[in-house]
Amino acid sequence: MNTIMKKYFPEFTQEFIEVEEGIKINTLVAGQGNEAILLLHGHPESYLIWRGIASQLAQNYKVVLTDLRGYGDSSKPEGLDNHSNYSKRVMALDQVKVMEKLGINKFHLVGHDRGARVAHRLILDHSDKILTCIMMDILPTYDMYEQTNREFATKYWHWFFYIQPKPFPETFLGSNPDYFIRRNLLNKATSDSVKDMFPQDVLEEYIRHYSDPRCVHAISEDYRASNTIDLEHDKIDRDKTISIPLLVLWGANGVVGNIWNILEGWKKFASNVSGFAVENCGHFVPEEQPQIVLKAILDFLKKR
Repeated sequence: MNTIMKKYFPEFTQEFIEVEEGIKINTLVAGQGNEAILLLHGHPESYLIWRGIASQLAQNYKVVLTDLRGYGDSSKPEGLDNHSNYSKRVMALDQVKVMEKLGINKFHLVGHDRGARVAHRLILDHSDKILTCIMMDILPTYDMYEQTNREFATKYWHWFFYIQPKPFPETFLGSNPDYFIRRNLLNKATSDSVKDMFPQDVLEEYIRHYSDPRCVHAISEDYRASNTIDLEHDKIDRDKTISIPLLVLWGANGVVGNIWNILEGWKKFASNVSGFAVENCGHFVPEEQPQIVLKAILDFLKKR
């Protein structure tokens, strides 16, 4: 366990869990509760986004943090021609296998950004595994592509840059990792204390990962999959209704919440959904307002 893990997650133990031959998922585990919670991070980050939440959750639940395939310290395989090894179906199955190897058959699921997209596919493919789900700052990928407008394309330009054929995005996005990470994170955060929310050691850890060309390639493959094979899977499942309890949160000052009606959007696909905008918050909801998110998670789980 490295220094930053010890600083922010002192009670957690680390494992690298093999989910298929040659693919290992960086996993942190803590807590003694009867029920388990799996937390999935977003782009361009790692399990570190949960540093203001995870330890408190572990007081009452068994908490599992992972780096998604291709991110953080998890394996970063070369993308296949059809991007299928970075499909959300495969990335979701990674997480199911992690939980199974930990002896956990049912669990609560929490995801932000890319992690929420993996969570969406996970509850479509493995609903029997999920007790409840919380997704932050997204609508279904299919809807966001179909309803893209100039504002979204301008502010979420990386969605359309990453999907270009390799090695175009890898070459440019990987050329200055320090600049990319700082600009990406600090520009999308809108709460009052940005420096407090992204301390230097956390930024440096995100920069460390993004400095690895394999990570930039893997992230590009994640987005390429979202624009190809994931849309094929999502189109097939458009008529599926999510019946498990679902909570959706979004940043009141964020791009997604300002363009779309998040709650009404999810009500088209879920029969038991609630949610609200997190005030004084942009895109990085768990990092910008961890205490609000923590309370929302705990309140939601108590009500189910």
